[in-house]
Amino acid sequence: MTDPHPDGHHRTLRLGTREWDHGSFGIMAVINRTPDSFFDRGATAEFGAALDAASRAVSDGADIIDIGGVKAGPGDEVSAVAEIDRVAGLVAAVRERHPDVVISVDTWRAEVGEVVAQAGADLLNDAWGGADPRLATVAARYRTGLVCAHAGGLPPRTRPHRPRYGNVMREVTAYVTDHAERAVAQGVSQHSILVDPAHDFGKNTWQSLEVTRRLGELAGTGWPVLVAVADKDFIGETLGLPVGQRAEGTIATLAVCAWLGARVFRVHDVPAAREALTAVAELSAAQSLNPAP
Repeated sequence: MTDPHPDGHHRTLRLGTREWDHGSFGIMAVINRTPDSFFDRGATAEFGAALDAASRAVSDGADIIDIGGVKAGPGDEVSAVAEIDRVAGLVAAVRERHPDVVISVDTWRAEVGEVVAQAGADLLNDAWGGADPRLATVAARYRTGLVCAHAGGLPPRTRPHRPRYGNVMREVTAYVTDHAERAVAQGVSQHSILVDPAHDFGKNTWQSLEVTRRLGELAGTGWPVLVAVADKDFIGETLGLPVGQRAEGTIATLAVCAWLGARVFRVHDVPAAREALTAVAELSAAQSLNPAP
């Protein structure tokens, strides 16, 4: 394979006390304080379990801890007050226990972003494409990072129904880069923004596979790319496997995304992801040192 981004116009990513240049990878560990998480079925819903899971993830090599208080898919209504109750105290506790780790909060709500930024969050991970436009203003005010994702215009916590795109990757790229540029115009640092194609959000399996295959186009914009593919439905449907049996498919997809230029990887299995990404980094370095004749 050839380097999909030879132009070198790639921003350094800075979140909290950490920094990533082009070619380095960041691992984001998922901690869900939700009783109905599709993956762990509430294993870290209780505060102590969530804090211990965060500590294990840091010990395993996670660079970023991503804390969520609302299941992404349809389910019981969770108010902003309830979401804050689930995540703000955990953010403060993780910050106290691990001063140097980057803390991310998975939310689309500006009022939640405001509270968690005050509690010590470094990144607001909005998987719903700016459903609440005030979130970028919060990120600018508190100098946090922001994830600019593509969800196909869906309201939060809804599933796609026969989504259609003329050219899915072109539309994803146009949307997230425009979102990122608007965030910069609102005062968010260009070095603290990630773009996320948001696999499965507003996309069917074929579209998520197409986004993966063409991820180099998004990375080629220079914006650092976050991918959240771990155990996603598009992997399960492709392989015919249920949740809990998608580990190998997840690792393969992570490796492809890394090779094509993704910078940050949201995962459930930190050690496995770390090994896979280290292998990709070594292969990439070897290719740079020994280019094909």
